[in-house]
Amino acid sequence: MRIPVSWIRELVTVPADQSGRDIAHRLINAGLEVETVDTVGEGLRGPIVIGRVLEIEELTEFKKPIRWCQVDVGEASPRGIICGARNFAVGDLVVVAPPGTTLPGDFTITARETYGHVSDGMICSERELGLGDDHGGIIVLPPNTANPGADAAPILGVGDEVLDIAITPDRGYALSARGIAREVAIAYGVHFTDPAHRIETLPAPAGERAPLGCASDDLEACPLFTLRTITGIDPSVPTPQWMVNRLRDCGMRSVSFAVDVTNYVMLELGQPLHAFDLDALQGPIRVGRAKPGEHLETIDHVDRTLSTDDLTIRDDRGAIGLAGVMGGAHSEIGDTSRNIALEAAYFASPVIARMGRRHRLSSEASRRFERGIDRVLAPIASARAAELLVDLAGGHYQGMTAVEAPMDVPTIEMSADLPAQVAGMPIDRFTSTSILQAVGCDVTGGDVLTVTPPSWRPDLREPSDLVEEVVRIVGYDHLPSTLPTAPAGHGLTHAQRLRRRVGTTLAARGLVEVLTYPFVGDVDADALRLAGDDPRRATPRLANPLSEEQPALRGALLPTLLAAAQRNVGRGLTDIAIFEIGSVFLGSAGADDPPRPGVSARPTDTQWASLEALLPQQPMHVAAVWSGMRTPKGWWGPAQPFTWADAVAGAMSVLDTCGVHALAQQATDAPFHPGRCAAITVDDSVIGYAGELHPSVVEALGLARGTCAMELDLDAVVKATPAVRPAPVFSTHPVAKEDLALVVADGVSVAALEQAVRTGAGDLLEEITVFDVYRGDQVPAGHTSVAFALRFRAPDRTLAAEEIARARQGAIDAAAALGARLR
Repeated sequence: MRIPVSWIRELVTVPADQSGRDIAHRLINAGLEVETVDTVGEGLRGPIVIGRVLEIEELTEFKKPIRWCQVDVGEASPRGIICGARNFAVGDLVVVAPPGTTLPGDFTITARETYGHVSDGMICSERELGLGDDHGGIIVLPPNTANPGADAAPILGVGDEVLDIAITPDRGYALSARGIAREVAIAYGVHFTDPAHRIETLPAPAGERAPLGCASDDLEACPLFTLRTITGIDPSVPTPQWMVNRLRDCGMRSVSFAVDVTNYVMLELGQPLHAFDLDALQGPIRVGRAKPGEHLETIDHVDRTLSTDDLTIRDDRGAIGLAGVMGGAHSEIGDTSRNIALEAAYFASPVIARMGRRHRLSSEASRRFERGIDRVLAPIASARAAELLVDLAGGHYQGMTAVEAPMDVPTIEMSADLPAQVAGMPIDRFTSTSILQAVGCDVTGGDVLTVTPPSWRPDLREPSDLVEEVVRIVGYDHLPSTLPTAPAGHGLTHAQRLRRRVGTTLAARGLVEVLTYPFVGDVDADALRLAGDDPRRATPRLANPLSEEQPALRGALLPTLLAAAQRNVGRGLTDIAIFEIGSVFLGSAGADDPPRPGVSARPTDTQWASLEALLPQQPMHVAAVWSGMRTPKGWWGPAQPFTWADAVAGAMSVLDTCGVHALAQQATDAPFHPGRCAAITVDDSVIGYAGELHPSVVEALGLARGTCAMELDLDAVVKATPAVRPAPVFSTHPVAKEDLALVVADGVSVAALEQAVRTGAGDLLEEITVFDVYRGDQVPAGHTSVAFALRFRAPDRTLAAEEIARARQGAIDAAAALGARLR
């Protein structure tokens, strides 16, 4: 919302020594976001004067139309000025920058020869003077604005400061001079003159024509609808320059007098208005829902197919406007319109918001209705507009028709000391009452205040809203900074500590943590070759997804993590090692009639259980992706790519850091290469997979060949960890080393063989490592030689040769149960 400071000063007695930046500082302290403070005509130095065009000579010998103009600027003789604009005629008042004047952009005007004449000045447009963005033609002032030679700067509002304020969705009242001025008055503690109370009494209806009737077929969507009839306005009346200036400073352009009046009153009071060409209407006007298949051409000349949920303004022929959003082209005010039906109404915010989104259409009116406007303001605003049309355009007021549903007046009860409790600072009852009354509330009561919010503040619904008003006016900068004291024994939970430890471990292995959006679609599941009945596809669907291509929540981390890898590769980063810790969503969510417990007490156990049952399972997972080269090519040798072993090692490091013993066994899973995939098991339960991705997955995503990944159920890992992890046992006695090479059939996995050797070796075995796997002429066909390095040690003694031999033989005997023999 842009608002000139001069308009604020008309409504508020701001101290004269306060600049626009001072006012902006006060508003910022009161919780409004002032983005910029601009100056009208900033950079303009030197005089600009009013000129009257006396003669125009068309110079036709040039490629573009050029005019040689004689302009009276109040001097002894007129000035000759070259101008290319076409929107003015002889007798018009224009704005002239004489030689010596410097325009914004440091462009100094000089008398110079051009197009065969000496141009002694410049006839200016809004953009050239730094007043606005309009460069469609030069400024043409209304007749009798001033005499030639008069200073044009005050007439155009040059030098006025303009506040540009970002209005949050809960403060619709601030989208008007009335709302901003009230905030300024509260911030300074000075008198505020409400423009809604300055409207003079309209003349009695002329009786020349019965006022047009109106009705509302949906009193919930439109509980207040008014229609004023004004006839006989002069369509040629120009918009007064003071009104043009204010529209321009607020970011709107002048269209025609009748349209400008509706826009001006909207900016002044915050109530959108719409003027219909009365002669283009047929029958009374009503508010109602659109008919199936109905069409409407709006004033932006777009033909729109209406939904039966759309709220429309209608006459006997059908829709003539989208209620609260945009009028129809058929009934639009034109250059010859003399009779007007002036609509002012209150429309429900959700109805207008949904309609705007449905048609992808936003307007100044819809912005205000979506945020909520003053419920009682419609007849006051339409009276203000009718007053201007009658006084300035010679119109005849014919009366008003209206329809209104009963209005509920809400009240809020609040403990008088609640603002002090929430803010953590002394705020007495008198301060709270005074601030709420300044905001516009009616306040009664003692220790418990009964507050009736004003009609222009529909956002005040609960005690917390009132507390926010009190605290923001007191000033957020006055709130004390108090560091909360954590109660003893309340730190990170066991699961939180483990999740942090997992992240630290993966980062230490060279991976970078990323955070991805949890939204996926069928295309993502197809790329990972997930079967139609895979539980990772059965995830909750979003009611209002950000993208129609990703309407569901993820059932695994890999789809979004691989998408992040794909984006990095697309931007030139080909060697990637990334991981993510986050939630996945399994199962359906929601219910047709979910329970809605109240807020006055904690939900019962039954209610809580029923609410929990609505949610999908949301386990925490950890996943990682490796793609490209682990080490680059250099003088030390060739590049080393990531392999499936990196993925398995990464998964095992997560389990090791959590103190969980796990096995990696050959398995198959949809996204992985069938021969290079390991299932990670804990206590015979699969908690994840690691390995090389399937070639078709890699190809579909455009990743490097051999890209590998892993994903684990982190909640299952946490569940398997001991609450207190025992410290490792250290021994000062020497270690005994033994190597064991076993020949086993290819159908026996190395993991199973390792587990058998570990079990057979007994408690003296401290560490076991696979250091060689051999297939070749020295072993029978269909068999593999697997070599293990065994380390034996006792905590309390040096092992005897007999003990080492028994442990070694135990390992060989256990392996024999799998068909293995000593090589």
